[in-house]
Amino acid sequence: MLAGSTPPAGRKTVSLHIGEPKHPTPAFIRETLISNLDGLSVYPATLGTDALRQAIAGWIGRRYGIAAPDAATQVLPVNGSREALFSFAQAVIDPTQPAPVVVCPNPFYQIYEGAALLAGAEPQFIHTLPENDFSFDHGQLGQDIWQRTQLLVVCSPGNPTGKVLKLADWEQLFEHADRYGYVIAADECYSEIFFDENKPPLGALAAAVQLGRTDFRNLVVFSSLSKRSNVPGMRSGFVAGDAAILKKFYLYRTYHGGAMSPPVQAASIAAWLDEAHVVENRRLYKQKFDAVIDILKPVMPVEWPDAAFYLWLKTPIDDVEFTRKLHDAEAVSVLPGSYLAREARGINPGTNRIRIALVATVEECVEAAQRLRRFAASL
Repeated sequence: MLAGSTPPAGRKTVSLHIGEPKHPTPAFIRETLISNLDGLSVYPATLGTDALRQAIAGWIGRRYGIAAPDAATQVLPVNGSREALFSFAQAVIDPTQPAPVVVCPNPFYQIYEGAALLAGAEPQFIHTLPENDFSFDHGQLGQDIWQRTQLLVVCSPGNPTGKVLKLADWEQLFEHADRYGYVIAADECYSEIFFDENKPPLGALAAAVQLGRTDFRNLVVFSSLSKRSNVPGMRSGFVAGDAAILKKFYLYRTYHGGAMSPPVQAASIAAWLDEAHVVENRRLYKQKFDAVIDILKPVMPVEWPDAAFYLWLKTPIDDVEFTRKLHDAEAVSVLPGSYLAREARGINPGTNRIRIALVATVEECVEAAQRLRRFAASL
């Protein structure tokens, strides 16, 4: 898209197009990783250590105010949520069934589609649109599709909208999954980026417990340290939920080679046991949203998301054209909304929108917002 693009000479480009956390990794996590390098001399177990699974289970219990899941059967460490979301589809889709379907939101994280295709399934999309508050509307797809659906991927807080599902949303999702017999994969990699310390986003496991589904049947949650603890390079996360499904996923992973490095396991334990650095991380994101929204309001319609670190902005011209011209005029890179979505049933819900990832420093985000404001005012 930007081939041949020439931003102004001497002006540093501010990159806000990729959701890659750029805050410094906490020192105690780095130090724990270094002090456990002796672990490189042994093969890690696919299940991870008991200490890591206990740390994850304990964090889930504390974070969501529920009984900790069974660390032995309901928790499995993974090498980041991306790897797990991709491989999970391979493990749960049965391609011998007629025309299996994976349903995911639209716009969406591209791994969902690739995982469906390489698992031998047909991807189908539910548009998340502003006119219905970016909610998940099952009625967009016909019964014939739902009868073939084996996996539904949900992202809350959403990418790129920041939408957080409420208890009533989860109740409808669980009832629908029971009716048609599919598995729900809940991508919660943005769960720890929110703006009110007294109102953390509801998670799928907590919703299940509140609705009496303490066995987490047909539900698996995917979470990660990447955004929470600013360690995207560690590739560390977990899946948790239905023990029967995780047993199958674990078996698959013993062949897949998905074991986590022992030093990374040790550093992950330290990260899951500490919340102070996560609170500070949220403070920085809130500071950026406060500043950027104030700067952009006079020239663009902009609203606070429920959570996550994206702004999902409507553009006055075609989103790809807007992105290209913004880069040429102001050396700011953003992501065209249409690149995050697929056209389905005559609609591409990302058209005439851009996604801005507020991942750079506070100063860089402010500078980018000022440039964006200047550019938008010129249109």
